[in-house]
Amino acid sequence: MTTNLEIEYKTLLSLDEYDRLKKYFSHVTPIRQTNHYMDSHDLIMRSNRLALRIRTFDNDAEMTLKVPQTIGNIEHNAALTLEEAHGMLEAKKINDNLPQISDILSILKERGIDYGKITVLGSLTTIRQEMETDIGLMALDKNTYFDACDYELELEVQDSVKGKKDFKKFLIDKNVEFRYAKSKVVRFLKMLDNKTKN
Repeated sequence: MTTNLEIEYKTLLSLDEYDRLKKYFSHVTPIRQTNHYMDSHDLIMRSNRLALRIRTFDNDAEMTLKVPQTIGNIEHNAALTLEEAHGMLEAKKINDNLPQISDILSILKERGIDYGKITVLGSLTTIRQEMETDIGLMALDKNTYFDACDYELELEVQDSVKGKKDFKKFLIDKNVEFRYAKSKVVRFLKMLDNKTKN
């Protein structure tokens, strides 16, 4: 398992802004990734301000537990094969026999979370173009979940103060309006809630 501190800034984009920024990323090959969000039906993870997902790519996968910090999130990542990931996704439960996710399960236990109740709530697929820039790791995303589609720009940085300033300047330089973007999992859960009510 690997652990890293994630500090990122993001903005939602209009379709026009997304299309314009695609030219800036034109040399970057898009990657398709799908986040499969995991929680109990009563959202025990969310109520503890945690996020758990399995992310699948074309050839491999990973499980990630995000734990909020004063600034950013600590990400605990465990590599999975596609077979291991699909096994859990099809069963809609965590396979606690996988040694590489034992540290993630230990963190959940320490927080009093019964991971046996955790299931797969649904998926969000992102077409991502990502590149290193002078101001940090930048990603241009097109996200689809349920019947929704949105666009966002993310910047992952090391220094929160400098990163915020650099991100703001980049948006101004590219004539992009800043629109507050909640995390993907929060947007997904809001849409799931709306679907459940209707």
